[in-house]
Amino acid sequence: MLSKELIAREFPQVEGLLYLNHAAVSPWPYRTSEEIKRFAEENCRIGAREYLCWVRKETELRCQLQRLINAPGSGDIALVKNTSEALSFVAMGLPWESGDNIVSSNEEFPSNRIPWQSLEQKGVELRQADLTKQKSAEESLFERVDSRTRLLTISSIQFASGFRLNIEKIGQFCHQRNVLFCVDAIQSIGALEFDVQACFADFAMADGHKWMLGPEGLGVFYTSPRARDLLAVTQFGWHMIEDPNNYANRPWEIAADSRRFECGSTNMLGIHALSSSLSLLLEIGLETVEAHVIENAQSLKDLIRSEPKLQLITATNPELVSGIVVFKHRNVKNEPLFQHLRKNGVVCALRGGGIRFSPHFYTSKTTLERAVRLAATASG
Repeated sequence: MLSKELIAREFPQVEGLLYLNHAAVSPWPYRTSEEIKRFAEENCRIGAREYLCWVRKETELRCQLQRLINAPGSGDIALVKNTSEALSFVAMGLPWESGDNIVSSNEEFPSNRIPWQSLEQKGVELRQADLTKQKSAEESLFERVDSRTRLLTISSIQFASGFRLNIEKIGQFCHQRNVLFCVDAIQSIGALEFDVQACFADFAMADGHKWMLGPEGLGVFYTSPRARDLLAVTQFGWHMIEDPNNYANRPWEIAADSRRFECGSTNMLGIHALSSSLSLLLEIGLETVEAHVIENAQSLKDLIRSEPKLQLITATNPELVSGIVVFKHRNVKNEPLFQHLRKNGVVCALRGGGIRFSPHFYTSKTTLERAVRLAATASG
């Protein structure tokens, strides 16, 4: 059970703020803010005198991320700038041949579309399945796969609609057919339990600034040992070699583990911040976090359906629920409704043909009730 004292201490948000935008950018926990202040003060006073402590924090973060996604080892974790960079490593690193194809959906965020479209110049086709056309979204993807499909890439949860796919089923399908499986997990990690081994992921990636409650500019890139060796390294520098502290490095060899994707100095400020945020999630436990995220999403759906002036857009499949809920007003257009909510302290997004609310585990029922009431009382 979540402690009210813990939530009050870690999320001291200003009075009147109704923060429902964790699918975009999350507020930091108090401990993360304090860690950044401490790290800044240390830099100001003694610079990098304690750099070895920083390196230990980097190692700790890799282990935290390993636990968070159930990676086989911390060496399977690369610290990257963002999801787009990780996806580009895959797109630019695989040995494509003209006539190969990639299967995805027509609902992906541009980060999981543009890198694959850029391969058209190599004769590689991107096949975008319509997730609503078959008896299941998974079947819509499967029917686009043929003998020339090299990779299937999909978001575990669609950013605009909150639609959650059965990635274990998709991963099993790919595994049986020797098709590489890539998961953009940015709308899952930190909100829901996510297991790279259970879903046979070859590649998985996510930024830290959404459900992981961290800063922008630092993300996780998982590669399975088998798939990692298929990727050509596309960025080079002092850090991605086997012995980075041997500055003479003649000759040198590429790092055996995922550090090969980190060409230069790591983002130490981001590392300290994200590690602090993850310490909170791991302290609470992802099972508890997920239960509260899903409970809040269900509460939102119930509240929206109880308001005659509001229309729920998000699907109500009870088996695959995410933290994203999308709705619209029956009489007020989306843009004026969005501005009305924004003026009244609701932080949300215009997505998926309506207003997107995305509460986290700590979001109170009072916040949900006030936000829905504000939406229902909007006028055109």
